Amino acid sequence: MSTFENPGFLAIELDGAGWDGADLTRAVLAAESAGFHAATFTDAPAPGRANALQRAAFAGPISRTIALVPEIDTVYTEPFHVSTQLASLDYVSGGRAGWIVTAAESPEAAAAVGRPSVTGAALGQEAAASIEVSRRLWDSWEDDAVIRDVATGRYIDVDKLHYVDFQTPAGFPGAGYSVKGPSIIPRPLQGQLPVLAPASLIGGIPVDALDAVLVSAPTPELLAAEVRDVRARVGAGVAVVAELDVVLDARGQAAAARGASFDGGRAAFAGSAPGLTDFLADLLKEADGVRLHPASLFVDLEELGRLVLPELRRRGALRPLVQDGTFRGLLGLDRPASRYATGAAAPAGAGK
Repeated sequence: MSTFENPGFLAIELDGAGWDGADLTRAVLAAESAGFHAATFTDAPAPGRANALQRAAFAGPISRTIALVPEIDTVYTEPFHVSTQLASLDYVSGGRAGWIVTAAESPEAAAAVGRPSVTGAALGQEAAASIEVSRRLWDSWEDDAVIRDVATGRYIDVDKLHYVDFQTPAGFPGAGYSVKGPSIIPRPLQGQLPVLAPASLIGGIPVDALDAVLVSAPTPELLAAEVRDVRARVGAGVAVVAELDVVLDARGQAAAARGASFDGGRAAFAGSAPGLTDFLADLLKEADGVRLHPASLFVDLEELGRLVLPELRRRGALRPLVQDGTFRGLLGLDRPASRYATGAAAPAGAGK
């Protein structure tokens, strides 16, 4: 009998796929075939390279089960555009989209948009405002706002579109702004896309604005303890996802001999597929999910799909894959009603 009362999920970072359409297609389909529940896309803009959201959108129509979760900046990107582009991603993926919120110091990005660089605690406040704008805009169309009434020539019921009337709060560290709304596209298929953020932003971002947090630790030995600490801070209503760099023995080479270099900000596992399987099985008893960052995407993904995920499934450590399921469903979240719908309650964090 399985010892996993609540099986977890696995995500994989596909940054190593680059932006050749054939390579990205190969990576997404390989990750889906291997049994990963979610694929994430790091946003590291480079000349000639599509950003994370564009790569996720490319992956939408070619995949069926895997959730697609791009990183998107909240400091130097217009919140209205973030919201509508993510809603579009939810449509092209059939309800499998999510959002990893990022907020980092970047003098280069600040200079590019002509505003002062944001630092320290202000980063979390910028992120919180962007999330709130997006959540309000996703709710600004009621679910039945599109009526397609041929007899009257009406496409939408304008009474079911709502102004969001967002204004940055007093004491906002950056240049204040307002968003009137409504959105320019209908409500996402999921109603609200799941929102994830690094645990380092908790505090600046209210916990009730998030659906999951990403937890890092400097070593594998400390990762489970850090997961427990973060869970105690965020409560049971927010999924806790551990971050892990991975380099495996592969193609006749020991992991130590493959020359992988990591940035040191995340715990790193280097070793055999059976060793990683045991480590993940233990970690998934603490965390709701784990996001793997392979040292070499296609090399390590081959080993993960061949040896690691099948054994984790055999042990009952992983949730089943659901074809045509949603990312909210994977996280165990119900589809919320729009906060603006008649009779809908709107408490703090409504619409999450």
